[in-house]
Amino acid sequence: MVFTPHGKHLIGGDWVAGEQRFASAPAHGPSHAFSAGTVTLVNRACEAAEDAFWSFGQAPREERAALLEAIADEIEARAEAITEIGCQETGLPEARLEGERGRTVGQLRLFAAHIRKGDYLDRRHDPALPDRQPLPRPDIRMVQRPIGPVAVFGASNFPLAFSTAGGDTAAALAAGCPVVVKGHSAHPGTGEIVAEAIHAAIARTGTHPGVFSLVQGGDRKVGEALVRHPLIKAVGFTGSLAGGRALFDLCAARPEPIPFFGELGSVNPMFLLPAALAARAEQIGSGWAGSLTMGAGQFCTNPGIAVVLDGADADRFAAAARTALEQVGPQVMLTEGIARAYRDGQARFEARNAVTPLLSTESRGREASPNLYETTGAAWLQDHALGEEVFGPLGLVVRVRDLEEMRRLARGFEGQLTATLHMDEADLPAARGLLPVLERKAGRVLVNGFPTGVEVCDAMVHGGPYPASTNFGATSVGTMAIRRFLRPVSYQNFPKGLLPEELQ
Repeated sequence: MVFTPHGKHLIGGDWVAGEQRFASAPAHGPSHAFSAGTVTLVNRACEAAEDAFWSFGQAPREERAALLEAIADEIEARAEAITEIGCQETGLPEARLEGERGRTVGQLRLFAAHIRKGDYLDRRHDPALPDRQPLPRPDIRMVQRPIGPVAVFGASNFPLAFSTAGGDTAAALAAGCPVVVKGHSAHPGTGEIVAEAIHAAIARTGTHPGVFSLVQGGDRKVGEALVRHPLIKAVGFTGSLAGGRALFDLCAARPEPIPFFGELGSVNPMFLLPAALAARAEQIGSGWAGSLTMGAGQFCTNPGIAVVLDGADADRFAAAARTALEQVGPQVMLTEGIARAYRDGQARFEARNAVTPLLSTESRGREASPNLYETTGAAWLQDHALGEEVFGPLGLVVRVRDLEEMRRLARGFEGQLTATLHMDEADLPAARGLLPVLERKAGRVLVNGFPTGVEVCDAMVHGGPYPASTNFGATSVGTMAIRRFLRPVSYQNFPKGLLPEELQ
């Protein structure tokens, strides 16, 4: 199936062509022209979203669930075309795109099932106590209500699961919030065909067309206008720390500040405890190499740092990781800019005397080759830059003198999406000492696994203390993500006929 993009924006149900154009920069295949976003288009999209909110925000849960399921169906109906252009634009292999598409439709259907159950509404009722002394208590009921139109920024590294119809969009629509998506310029064709699927689902279910808009490309002013628009009530973002922090500051500086839910990356440290390291150093080392290079290391949960006790077992671990990494050839990265940033990150390590190369390779153009370095715990504690993320297949082994220095390192990490313990039964006392630190540092703590691969389920937390995310109480993956786009409202002494349907 050959898909040729028309290059238009979807604004409140209409496909709109703009005067300004930009060209896509695919990893392979033809480049296509797309209309570039403008502030005027952002305004139109936000106004359409606000108009839609008055009906969509009040719609029964079953109607919203039907829309989510219809979007999933329409995406699957375009599966071949999505894979084709997604592979061209991103350089990701077919299997990865097909898996990500499955995750995307899966989370849409998961949210449909979640809102049908109704538990997310957190309904509460304190009956009136008219005879209570010294003062009577009124009848009070509470329920979660949608907040209004939401802005979502597409992610470069997940063209499906964290972009046009990704987790943020699914959670917002499930909550009853219309969505305006700022498409990522790295994969505009993928964004367009997914928007077509959403458009078809909206028509099929009779939903207000303003419930979804896609604004493609445009300069920084376009994204800033979306964040600053007074009708937007929250922002979802997955991307770099610098870009996310700039948008976060804009949200806080608005006349009406709004929440910014930014997932900004992480180095996802692993802590290898002594018994586990002695028993299976080679196995953990080769497994780490596989996790480190998966998708050219372009996962926000890429485990970039391994903390080990110095000694012969650490030597075995590092040697196994190096051997496995040497078998991995160059991989295409998502964009030229990401590839350039990866080379800059490698240069930062190469320039430090306290860092020893274990595997140093040259990456060219849009491709990245694996790199492995090591340093001491003392050097790491003195150099903050060694704990900063390098987005790509680069790993750092940090050798510590003892468990006390390992705990000091753990306390020195900034906020993380994940932290991992590799341990055996004999490591339980050491693990108990580390766990209180890791709980404070990360949104998800793993034992004997690798963090790449985030399960979409009720119990998942994909977030963490800053700078992993801008709101440590939120998650961007799993059903709890819906809470970002809801707020509690109490109803006091309401007659039954006036109560919201969810409280009757």
